[in-house]
This record gives sequence, C-alpha cells and structure tokens, in this order.
Amino acid sequence: MKMKRNIFASIGIALALAVTAFIVHSCGIYSFTGTSIQPDVKTVTINYFEYQALKVNPSLSNQITEALQEKFIRLTKLELVDMEGDLEITGAVTGYDVKATAVTANEEAAQNRLTVNVKISFTNRKYPEDDFPDKSFSAYADFDAMTSLDAVEAELCEQIVEQLCDDIFNATVANW
Repeated sequence: MKMKRNIFASIGIALALAVTAFIVHSCGIYSFTGTSIQPDVKTVTINYFEYQALKVNPSLSNQITEALQEKFIRLTKLELVDMEGDLEITGAVTGYDVKATAVTANEEAAQNRLTVNVKISFTNRKYPEDDFPDKSFSAYADFDAMTSLDAVEAELCEQIVEQLCDDIFNATVANW
C-alpha cells in the first residue's frame, strides 16, 4: 500500500511539473533566456554596422555585426534573414576613443580606457510601438598605460563587443 502511494505521489509531481512547463511555454512571450518576444515574431534582420568613427578599427563593424547575429541565433528561436525581418536592427559605430582615466603624481597616464560608441535603430514590424529610431550604447575597457593599444586592442574589443551586444539584445528583445 505504501508503494502505491509513492508511485501516485511521483506521478502527481511529474504531472504538476509537466503542466507548469506547458503553461510557461505556451504563454509564448516568456523564455528562460529573459526575452519577451511575441509568438508571432519569427524573423530578425541584423544589418551590417557602418563604421563612422574618426579613429579607424577595420574589423570592429564586422565583429559587432557577427556577434549580435550569433547572440540572436543562440538565445532566441528567431530565424536570421537578410531583409525585411519581423525585427530589424540597423547600427553604426559612432565612436572609438582612447583616453587616460588615471594619472600618476607625475601627471602621467597610469591607465587608459578604450571606449566604443554605437547607435542603433530598432524596428518591430509586428509591434511598431516597440520601435526606437536612434538609441546610443557605449562600452569600455581599461588597460595599463604602459601597454600599447596595439598589444591589447583585440582582447579589449572582444570584451567591449560582448557588452555592447548584451546591451543591444536587452534593449530590443528583453525589454530591460
């Protein structure tokens, strides 16, 4: 008799978990990645980020574009399309600067900061109330002033691109 109760208890727990999972999944606008994409939104277009900054980094536009596309593929069920996606992101790198952030007693730079600025426009063809025409994002990484930018630029840009993509993703589909 005790064994039957354990089996029924286990079945009850399993059934409750299955029903909960079904309800969460069927709501459609919530996911475990934190996105709030409506169920009828199926595609996304992420256009190539133009480079408009004065200081040149020839690979940065490509890095941002590819990283953002990868993030959407990895964290959503949206299909990446070349044109006219339900969601569309267009962006540009508008700033790429290095400035001293810490100065020694001898008035020499002790630490430098690489800052990247981007501006994006977001279009939601299914829910235009979520659109925003121009929104700016900025991310930075610090490095020792005794180190040349050339020596650390690739690593710093990788960190900055990751932060920018997180911020853009959150602003467009996570509604944070």
